[in-house]
Amino acid sequence: MKKMRIVAFIAFVLGLLCIALFAVYTYQVSPVDKNSDASYEVVIESGMSRSEIGDLLEDKGLIRSAFFFKVYCVVNGNQNLKAATYLFSKNMSMDEIVESLEEGSTHNPNAVRLTFHEGRSVKDYASLIEENTNITAAEFLAKVNDVTYLNTLIDKYWFLTDDILNDEIYYKLEGYLAPDTYEFISSEVTSEQIIETMLDQESVLLEPYQDELQGSNIHEIITMASVVEQEGINDDDRKMIAGVFYNRLNANMNMGSDVTTYYAFNEEMTGDLTSEMFATYNPYNTRSAEMVGRLPVGPICNPSINSIIAALSPTENDYLYFVADKNGNIYYTRSSAEHESKVAELKENGEWIW
Repeated sequence: MKKMRIVAFIAFVLGLLCIALFAVYTYQVSPVDKNSDASYEVVIESGMSRSEIGDLLEDKGLIRSAFFFKVYCVVNGNQNLKAATYLFSKNMSMDEIVESLEEGSTHNPNAVRLTFHEGRSVKDYASLIEENTNITAAEFLAKVNDVTYLNTLIDKYWFLTDDILNDEIYYKLEGYLAPDTYEFISSEVTSEQIIETMLDQESVLLEPYQDELQGSNIHEIITMASVVEQEGINDDDRKMIAGVFYNRLNANMNMGSDVTTYYAFNEEMTGDLTSEMFATYNPYNTRSAEMVGRLPVGPICNPSINSIIAALSPTENDYLYFVADKNGNIYYTRSSAEHESKVAELKENGEWIW
């Protein structure tokens, strides 16, 4: 009996030890901070030992113990940890970190990430490019309007037509540069690389709608999309607004879109426009009487794919007017009198956009 008690006691102690070891292992391999999204650059140089790598990771706060890291690598046979520059975060487990070290890294510390937002103009994009690369805004805009270069692009991309070569268009590729976040190899990227990367993405986005677009006037669809992009806040409103604009064009009215007037006169949308601006002819200014039944000569911004869909498939309605309040709510009306009444109401209630 005494021997059995001793055996049982030893088994109990061994069991506790196994549980303790498992708990320690689980703790050591778990993320240091599972709620952290912060990234830390780690440079593993050629010839570094596992001990040195472990020390570096511990110093960065990415693992809890350099000693355990070394033991982990020995036990799991992780022999080939590749020299490279990595981006690690504290929400990564030791398994994930070691797996990355074995696979190597494609992280490029010299890479430039540029986020081009929908609804912004080529001029806005040029400023962003100047701030983050060695390309000046003027250089980028010159390339956008380089007719020789544009002709090569028209040959390459099915959605670019000769319509973009119209002399009255401010920036020939306005509307066609897909808004997105892009990563380029370094600040030494060229204008051509940026432009064609964005056009490649535009091609991907438009491909499901190629038959519909080629059955229409593509340039007019992109132009309409650019206007509804800036006039509406959400997709439902943009489809409704597109329907209103088509109604006005079909009724031989001008589109009457203020955002086209801002673009025409290179004005920031930070205040009311003047009656003189509304009356002045400009091929972008759809408030002018000369623009009856006409779209702007070209897009006024680079629209999202959803705005392009809205221009292709507008919501059918019988409205001819709309107005937005300062909160982005849009009110649709059928007559000029109803429209003016709604504008007056918004101003009286302090809900006018300005």
